[in-house]
Amino acid sequence: MHIKKGDTVVVIAGKDKGKKGKVLQAFPKKNRVLVEGVNMLTKHQRANQQLQQGGIVHQEGSIDISNVMLYCSKDKQGVRVGHKFLDNGDKVRVCSKCGEVLD
Repeated sequence: MHIKKGDTVVVIAGKDKGKKGKVLQAFPKKNRVLVEGVNMLTKHQRANQQLQQGGIVHQEGSIDISNVMLYCSKDKQGVRVGHKFLDNGDKVRVCSKCGEVLD
């Protein structure tokens, strides 16, 4: 996967197209990510021992990895990701437009 936990991404398709957010969690086996403030779902929560008062809770739902692009702070937009090996042998992600190292 070209997206990791903690990355800033831009949604490129769906009802939240154009929104920018931080990746809270990544699910590589399902090819999905959880993005902060995107794909908000309404859940009716019953009261229990931990949550004394029930009610309606809004939480993020997962979104397919193909619907997000990594955000480049230099270009101020979503960009494709390339890979490059540094002199010390480390593999890093780079912006395909400007060549800036994203890791």
